[in-house]
Amino acid sequence: MSLPLKRPLLIGVTGGIGSGKTTVCRIFEAFGIPVYYADDRAKWLVDHDAILKADITRLLGPEAYGPTGYYDRSWVAAQVFGKPDLLLQLNALIHPRVYADTALWASDFSEKPYVIKEAALLRAAGEDGNNLDKLIVVQSPLELRIQRVHKRDPHRSEKEIKNIISRQISDEERIEMADYVIYNNETQLLIPQVIRLHEIFSRAQE
Repeated sequence: MSLPLKRPLLIGVTGGIGSGKTTVCRIFEAFGIPVYYADDRAKWLVDHDAILKADITRLLGPEAYGPTGYYDRSWVAAQVFGKPDLLLQLNALIHPRVYADTALWASDFSEKPYVIKEAALLRAAGEDGNNLDKLIVVQSPLELRIQRVHKRDPHRSEKEIKNIISRQISDEERIEMADYVIYNNETQLLIPQVIRLHEIFSRAQE
């Protein structure tokens, strides 16, 4: 009788725009930990996953893919704007495919004690079948986040950045979901916080 394949822990990393969650993930990568960038991967899936493309076309119509055959994000955004029910239906198509893709990706790293999934929006570990084992929230002060986004995207005005932040869930809601919090506030050293969690997760499977 064969033993079940060992799977690595799946650790989520999330945070608001400008919090520095990608920076945190780059540090984990420096320790040899694979990172699944869910938002980038979701963009790839809506263009290349045949089942997902068919489902989105049935929901929104062939215009969702335009003449080039690639997902027309601007057109789709206009269709779902102000229509929360339609947006929920769209997300209900995309999210399960991302979950399945994450699980398939993680299965390639059975020799690792844990892997990371980074996304702008993640729920608490185990909630909604998201298959996360733990959730890290990266936390930064609002003004610092605005400065970072403006430096990264100088075409965005402060008003636009604040508008994006206002549409995301609050810091309080994120911290309530978190198993661990990393403070990226330029007063606490970032790397030692990541090292501490790396050591915890590396020992968890022993």
